[in-house]
Amino acid sequence: MKPTNRAIRPRSDPFAGDDILARLRAPRKYLPCKLLYDARGAELFEQICTVDEYYPYRSELALLEQHLPEIAAAVGPAARVIEPGSGAGRKTRMLLTALERPAVYIPIDVSAEQLATTARELRAAYDGLEVLPIAGDYTQRLVLPPARHAGRSLVFFPGSTIGNFEPEDAASFLARFALLAGAGASIVLGADSNDNPDELVRAYDDAQGVTAAFDLNVLAHVNRTHAATFDLGAFMHRAVWNAAHHRIEMHLVSRRRQIVEVRGEPIQLERGEPIITEYCYKHPPDTIAALLEGSGWRVQRAFTDPHGRMRLWLADR
Repeated sequence: MKPTNRAIRPRSDPFAGDDILARLRAPRKYLPCKLLYDARGAELFEQICTVDEYYPYRSELALLEQHLPEIAAAVGPAARVIEPGSGAGRKTRMLLTALERPAVYIPIDVSAEQLATTARELRAAYDGLEVLPIAGDYTQRLVLPPARHAGRSLVFFPGSTIGNFEPEDAASFLARFALLAGAGASIVLGADSNDNPDELVRAYDDAQGVTAAFDLNVLAHVNRTHAATFDLGAFMHRAVWNAAHHRIEMHLVSRRRQIVEVRGEPIQLERGEPIITEYCYKHPPDTIAALLEGSGWRVQRAFTDPHGRMRLWLADR
């Protein structure tokens, strides 16, 4: 049967439900990190992956190149691949190429434009692969298309994105995708456990200023989607290592005392006051193992880079 390759359209704007005003009026102002990944943000993140200081991308690529044959053998033929936050698809192509006759690919991403491009390219590149994109927020309730394939389901979540969740939310996410993927499914999870402050601050505040542009772009996004009046020049990007919580934090710091409007409502910021845009937890390996095991997954292997920072976790149900 010829693959349908039909797209699953989003039920609503994935950003529409955010109470931005409440977040910006909280004692510590913050914005949800998913707002970083509009079309422009996705482009800038791809640039971040090329800068010298951003080691996680290169380290994980090397791990995939080395260990994908073993992972593919464990998953088996005719897999259904489910990828939350599919991005631009380079790692996806590596996985699909390594797998034996993958049957279905379900990318889930908030950037509808990038998702459409990735889906179109993958359909052309992999003959017989059914591509069913879902444009939406993978942290919210999802309904996947019925599994009509013969092989195992595989959740592919590289990039250390698990670190963007609060620990309890990370556990909920892993448990939810265990249920979505079904009995007998596998997961490949990328996670960074680096705790070197100097390396981390450089990685999240590179000398070229690409990460700064990526961070500041969230304000342009909020201006466009939430009728806000942020002046990007009135903020600066800052990366901070929070040792107590094992996380790097991205802040947008107000350069002056100012009032910004969001949907006509005023938000006051003091000089030096930050808006938090992203937490990136760098969990120790035993914490990641516990998260997986407590969420219904059984760890099979952990592949570690030579520096002991990045790991690919292979687990199943």
